[in-house]
Amino acid sequence: MAALRTPGPASKPGPRPTRRIAQRRIHNLHELRIARRQPHAPSIAENALQRRRQLPPYPLDRATCYNDLEVALIYLERIPAAPLNQAIRSLWYAQAGDLAHRRERVLPTGRTQIILNLARDFLLDCPEDQPGLRMPPALVIGARSAYEIVDSSDMAELIGIVFAPGGFAPFASDAAHLFSNQSVALCDVWGAHANNLRDHLRELPSPPARLECLEQFLRTRFESRLAHRFSPRSAEIEFALRNFERIPNIASVNETARQIGWSERRFSQVFREAVGLAPKIWCRIQRFQRAVGQLHAGADMRWAELALDCGYYDQSHFANEFRAFSGVDATTYSARRTLWANHIAAD
Repeated sequence: MAALRTPGPASKPGPRPTRRIAQRRIHNLHELRIARRQPHAPSIAENALQRRRQLPPYPLDRATCYNDLEVALIYLERIPAAPLNQAIRSLWYAQAGDLAHRRERVLPTGRTQIILNLARDFLLDCPEDQPGLRMPPALVIGARSAYEIVDSSDMAELIGIVFAPGGFAPFASDAAHLFSNQSVALCDVWGAHANNLRDHLRELPSPPARLECLEQFLRTRFESRLAHRFSPRSAEIEFALRNFERIPNIASVNETARQIGWSERRFSQVFREAVGLAPKIWCRIQRFQRAVGQLHAGADMRWAELALDCGYYDQSHFANEFRAFSGVDATTYSARRTLWANHIAAD
């Protein structure tokens, strides 16, 4: 799960405020995004708070409905200073405990992320209908073109980085497509710095301090790779992403390649190396995300209208594409949707 910010020239890094979810759009665990819901009765809210007495006094959604269960949720987001903001969409921190279900289906957004588990020394890989397998506690989550299953216990305390399209390569010294549709141990990419970062984050007393530490680490380690360039992406990729943001359909790929002056094959190769996915897949996922956003917001329209509004040929095209990316139909998504637009209950 978005509009691209036109990157500006590098400037001296300045402080950036920590933002609450209500202040701007975002995501889920793989694009955290929380809907505005009406609170339940105070008595229910009080019961939820009693279950989480030890939570610190940071921005807290105290009485939010998460699949009909009251939970206490902390979510903070930070936009890093230039030049990091040319490549990073956001830094985020989340605590979500006492969830009603054991697993969630995470829908693809096409964006690369880094996730660090601060609550325990592993994350769980959850093949569908199979027991969870332990993974390293810090992972690079490559751009996905299909849904994945996650264990809700992993959400006890997480911190992460969401990269802008085409923004990940400078942080890996490698092409983004080499990470696509897989999870790679962060220590395999950043070496011992990854473990040292996670240890330091766990020692800090508050979520805002952890976000500040994460940004400082990224600035110290990677600013020099970004500061000498106006953008981490080439002008051609910037142009293509702007085009696809306006018209996310497969037909626009040929026209975009023509406007750039490249063959479609050459354009597809360069785009895939920079963004992580081929341009036609990227466009399909962005169109899918438009539909997810409307469904999560509770759009009151017929499926046929929704399909046309999101750029599909007809209702059948919409239904097939939605199931291809989510593994469920739109009706099931609406019934199982959670606070996070790209998460639905899997059990």
